[in-house]
Amino acid sequence: MQLQIKKAAVLGSGVMGSGIAALLANVGIPVRLLDIVPGALTEAEAASGFTLSDKIVRNRLATAAVHQLTKQKPAPLTTIKNLSLIEVGNFEDDLHQLADCDWIIEVVVENIDVKRSVLAKIDQVRKSSCIVSSNTSGISVNAMVKGCSESLRKHFLGTHFFNPPRYLQLVEIIPTDDTDDYFVRVLKQFIEEVLGKGVVLAKDTPNFIANRIGTYGIMLTIQEMQRWGLTVGEVDSLTGPLLNRPKSATFRTLDVVGLDTFSLVLANLTGSLPLEKAILTVPTFMQELTEKGHIGSKAGAGFYKKVGKDILEIDWKTGQYGPKTNYKSTAVSQAKQAKDYANKLQTLVEADDPAGHFLWSVLSGLFHYAATCASEIADDIVSIDAAMKWGFGWEYGIFETWDAIGLVDSVARMEAEGYEVPTWIKGMLGSGQYRFYQDDEHYFTPAGYMPKAVNEKELDITILPVIKENSGGRLRDMGDGIAFLEFCSPNDAIGIDFMEMIVAAITEVEANYEGLVIGNTSKNFCVGANLALMLMAAQDDDLYEINQMVKKFQQATTAIKYCSKPVVSAPYQMTLGGGAELCLPAIYCQAASETYIGLVEVGVGLIPAGGGCKELYVRNLQIYGGAGVADLQKVAQKTFETIALAKVSTSAAEASETGFLRAGDGVSMNVAHLLYEAKQATCHLVTKGYRAPVKSKIPVSGEVGYAALTMGAQVLLTAGHISEHDFLIAKKLAWVVSGGNLPYGTEVDEQYLLDLEREAFNELIVTPKTQARMQHMLVTKKPLRN
Repeated sequence: MQLQIKKAAVLGSGVMGSGIAALLANVGIPVRLLDIVPGALTEAEAASGFTLSDKIVRNRLATAAVHQLTKQKPAPLTTIKNLSLIEVGNFEDDLHQLADCDWIIEVVVENIDVKRSVLAKIDQVRKSSCIVSSNTSGISVNAMVKGCSESLRKHFLGTHFFNPPRYLQLVEIIPTDDTDDYFVRVLKQFIEEVLGKGVVLAKDTPNFIANRIGTYGIMLTIQEMQRWGLTVGEVDSLTGPLLNRPKSATFRTLDVVGLDTFSLVLANLTGSLPLEKAILTVPTFMQELTEKGHIGSKAGAGFYKKVGKDILEIDWKTGQYGPKTNYKSTAVSQAKQAKDYANKLQTLVEADDPAGHFLWSVLSGLFHYAATCASEIADDIVSIDAAMKWGFGWEYGIFETWDAIGLVDSVARMEAEGYEVPTWIKGMLGSGQYRFYQDDEHYFTPAGYMPKAVNEKELDITILPVIKENSGGRLRDMGDGIAFLEFCSPNDAIGIDFMEMIVAAITEVEANYEGLVIGNTSKNFCVGANLALMLMAAQDDDLYEINQMVKKFQQATTAIKYCSKPVVSAPYQMTLGGGAELCLPAIYCQAASETYIGLVEVGVGLIPAGGGCKELYVRNLQIYGGAGVADLQKVAQKTFETIALAKVSTSAAEASETGFLRAGDGVSMNVAHLLYEAKQATCHLVTKGYRAPVKSKIPVSGEVGYAALTMGAQVLLTAGHISEHDFLIAKKLAWVVSGGNLPYGTEVDEQYLLDLEREAFNELIVTPKTQARMQHMLVTKKPLRN
């Protein structure tokens, strides 16, 4: 029987410890969070008459950490309700409570002596089957358990979560020489499937995989910045999205991490890897920043400092802050227009300008370093690439990037510049193998190309047969009678072509399939309707075209709801406006845990018109007791507030609280498993003998509800909290969710409410102020208040 992890404990309640505790609570695992006993009273404790023996004092650190979870941004908890699963305590009074835990995670200070002391105490109280791990960013796990019992050594391993644990995908598992393989497999499966993380197995070497490569890369970047005379801002403009990496790039990332934290990671490497000392030596300007306390975002200043609305950057030559800079060149402009990653990179590194020389120096140096230490830190190049993608948010790993630049030409250039290319790379080229990845499924090893490990839950949608497609969407065959409808439009926005594809997909599924999954495989599920298309039609006074677009979308969402076969939506990340309207009518949602869903149309001066107002109202009607039972005014008020305030859930758990997800909808912790689990949910509905919902009348609050909603908006207008145009939007929205000029309790059909939505939308989009809001959003990506 496989070990089940049903209860856990975290020892150490700092940012990482409390974050890991929150992560466990988010998936329903009860967790005990313990920390040391304070050595002195605070002034507030003393004033309240507490003593060092009082429990409230002895548990102070863990209690404060749990309280801080509710204030941190981004939020560690998917919903505040999960706090009830975290129990606080201390190392002196509560270690005995670890006896019923299935997994104990040590997250104390990065000091091997302290860690050894804590592990020795755990060894005395843990149950024999319990897995014990250390969340260390680079200390040897073998050294930690030297001297511990044989049983603990078999059950012990390193688990390096990346901060913040809820949001960063990577967890490095580091077995010791004595770790039983069974516990490695159990914990890997649990972290992947229950916690939803990407796991790589790392060897017990300094800083493991991601921090070893990432730290070297950062320090190399800083060294090359100084060599080529670039600025902090210029480097960030070159090492972020331009390389398909996060916007935080190099220096913004360091500001978030903090120079104090980064120095600890760096110290672990410099003390263990003397050959890298030249690269890993902290430059003078960074030492001066640290001495001044300018260690990053938490200190209000680091490489960047915000002054009023302005972002200033440090001049590493003078130590003074000045205006933010950005690198511009012909090559950079051409690279941004490149059709694929390979063309982009080649354009950049072949440019004969400071940026080209800088980027080539950084990338070639990183290639050489990764190739040199690859076999030392991991079993294969796939693990190294995965660690960098999951840990640092890179779209492409190191060896994938090397393939994109071109292995043969780049190696020749590196050798010409004096690099000693590792023997295994030379052997690879000598055998006629010119890529690290033969294709998407095979990677290079000294024994030849090997297939990647296959996880049946990580569906590769791109290989599924295409049933039909247009410029907006593509219908694929998932197998087992289930079809899959995906977005193809730029930026995953909904245009007429996708609306038409929805109706075509429903028709095809009703005739030849058992069910349909609506999903995506890009950055976001759907960011809403094609705003630019709508604005152009409005500015051309093409009211007929606008009306037809809205009608088509309403027809599409109605088709989803009343399809004779089950339609399951699989949202993740940004699911806004029209994206939410594709989820609300689906019979079931299988949502990723990180799903940010909401009807946000008021931000551009509009209201939802694809059935969003109607469907959210119906959801709230069910939540508050259903037709004939619910307080219709309360239902209208809740719906109005959610839409008027453009509320967006911060997680799938919160979406259940706001009505965008039902209590019975599924949540996938691992987004890589989302489409597999959506398909399984669809098959389950088929097996149960799915029947489409029957159309029914909807009771509305009518003129009574409209008066109450507009009165509230009038109060805000009078107080100066909203503008005249905000008030107009509020009145239109109130008219829709209340059902208009009808007696309280009047029952209407769905088409009546859809017509109200469409009419209100059409009336708003022709106003100059709404068009100004739409234009401002398209240009600045920010809402306009006018």
